[in-house]
Amino acid sequence: MADSFRLDVVSPEAVLWSGEAEFLVTRTTEGEIGVLAHHEPLMASLVPWCAVITPVVGPKVVLAVRGGFLQIVGNRVTLLTNLARLVEGEGPEAVEEARRLATVLSIQG
Repeated sequence: MADSFRLDVVSPEAVLWSGEAEFLVTRTTEGEIGVLAHHEPLMASLVPWCAVITPVVGPKVVLAVRGGFLQIVGNRVTLLTNLARLVEGEGPEAVEEARRLATVLSIQG
């Protein structure tokens, strides 16, 4: 099994995704970030964008994220968002749809 980390995607309404992941890509106020196992500790603000999760088991998970915070401590990652939506699919079209939806969600604010 490849190196992995614990990832929890949490909103006020629910835990949107929780499990072992190999890779996470999302965007902070400082730019796009990729997270692998054993990443250095980090706390960052998220901007409206997408989050793409590569789980240890199963297909990629794509979410539209309105904003929030990313915390990395040890080998545990928490993406805390005020609003996110799962997007169907896992390819480039799903990522583009998530980015579009994140923009709509941020405007609806």
